[in-house]
Amino acid sequence: MNKKVNIVGAGIAGLSAGCYLRANGYDTEIFELHSLPGGLCTAWQRGGYTFDGCIHWLVGSNPADPFYALWNELIDMSAFTFVEPEEAMRVEDASGKYISVFADIDRIEQEMLSKAPGDADLIRRYTAAARKFTKFQFPLDKAPETQSLFDKACFFLKCLPYIKDMKYWMSITGGQLAAQCQDPLLRATFRHMFVPDMAALFLVWTQAWRHKKSAGYPVGGSLPFARKIEEKYLALGGRINYNARVTKILVENDTAKGIQLENGETHPADIVVSAADGRATIYEMLQGRYVDSEIRRYYEHFKVFPSWLQVSLGLSRMFEGTPHTIVFPLEKPIKIDDKHTRDHIGVRIFNFDPTMAPPGKTVVTAMFPTDNHTYWQNLRDTDKDAYNAEKQRIAREVILALDTRFGHIRAQVEQIDVSTPATVIRCTNNWKGSLEGWVLTPDVGFLRMKKTLPGLRNFYMAGQWVEPGGGLPTAFLSGRNVTQLISKHDAKKFQKPG
Repeated sequence: MNKKVNIVGAGIAGLSAGCYLRANGYDTEIFELHSLPGGLCTAWQRGGYTFDGCIHWLVGSNPADPFYALWNELIDMSAFTFVEPEEAMRVEDASGKYISVFADIDRIEQEMLSKAPGDADLIRRYTAAARKFTKFQFPLDKAPETQSLFDKACFFLKCLPYIKDMKYWMSITGGQLAAQCQDPLLRATFRHMFVPDMAALFLVWTQAWRHKKSAGYPVGGSLPFARKIEEKYLALGGRINYNARVTKILVENDTAKGIQLENGETHPADIVVSAADGRATIYEMLQGRYVDSEIRRYYEHFKVFPSWLQVSLGLSRMFEGTPHTIVFPLEKPIKIDDKHTRDHIGVRIFNFDPTMAPPGKTVVTAMFPTDNHTYWQNLRDTDKDAYNAEKQRIAREVILALDTRFGHIRAQVEQIDVSTPATVIRCTNNWKGSLEGWVLTPDVGFLRMKKTLPGLRNFYMAGQWVEPGGGLPTAFLSGRNVTQLISKHDAKKFQKPG
């Protein structure tokens, strides 16, 4: 009889684990607290408009990239049209000057040198590293925990030409890289490329992926992408229970035996895989019984990605010739919560995806990062009217800012939606409403977190809380890798879905 595996969470990691476990002969059942697959990889509809909350670009969009073949194990990637914008982003200052973040390394080097010649040495160091990493590739097929000494030795030899660059760019954050810039516009550009606490190596890698045209956006966005993996899982015979919040992992004699739902239902299993929030899994579902000093250190000291407040607008206009992402300073700063005020706004203009809006119309979204999830959670729980009023205030201020920058926006707004960190927590239960789990800081580095807990048998974890760096490829690989661990434990040869 095939072993039964209960999987907690139908995000990308949970769906991936479900697909690969089914391909390897396990009987699987997923339990998801929300009504949709994808977790953080999601979107929602309002009055004919689709507002996307996740994919900006996807590693592995180029058929020549090894990651494309991995995605293809679960998804027919040829079914998607990928947009690879040459101008990935534009950062402006108050005078109207701007720096375009081009995908092509030669073009971005020329752009930065022409706009910030005093930072020539730093610019050339950055672009030289990006060129070098266009040839770098991580080993993807085998889970790190299943690699042999020979596998590891081969990878080490491949890394030798890159070790010096890895060490340097991993030792500083994006914020520290920005602080080295003499030119204020170049400084702002580096700061707005990604989370400033993230190691600058990630900025270098992103530039390399964009240059190779392997960081594209799938037309249709996040939810159709997640649905494709759900479709594969169901076709393989897997089962999913939506609106099924897991509150407890059942344990007997330090062995996972199944799960219990919020409504009291219990579902026995031979193996439990949690692809849900890490802190809730360890400290609530397992009541903190299986931790050690390392796990405590993660949750007490490691930085997590911020949560975010997103204002989404459906507009009865197009933005021909406008870059997909623009960051510009605000004439009047916007108060986001009782701790944060933002003097810049970054907007995504979805003129590159016709599926997001009716013909001749466009979606525009603005995302504001914040680590003050408690403000929004408390406001929603204690005063719903004040919560809604704050959302409306921020939406008005965003519309005014866009009207000042682009003109005639207020009269063209047809739909308004505001999601907050409280929305993220309600839909995903993600700790602090975090966007991607642990930030890949210089302190975290390439830390390999265990997918098991000390003293607990037949239990595994997958997803962003055991994979620093976050993102859809990492979540996907985590589900694939945890299946290899389970197969190895059961002395089974790992099989890929047919």
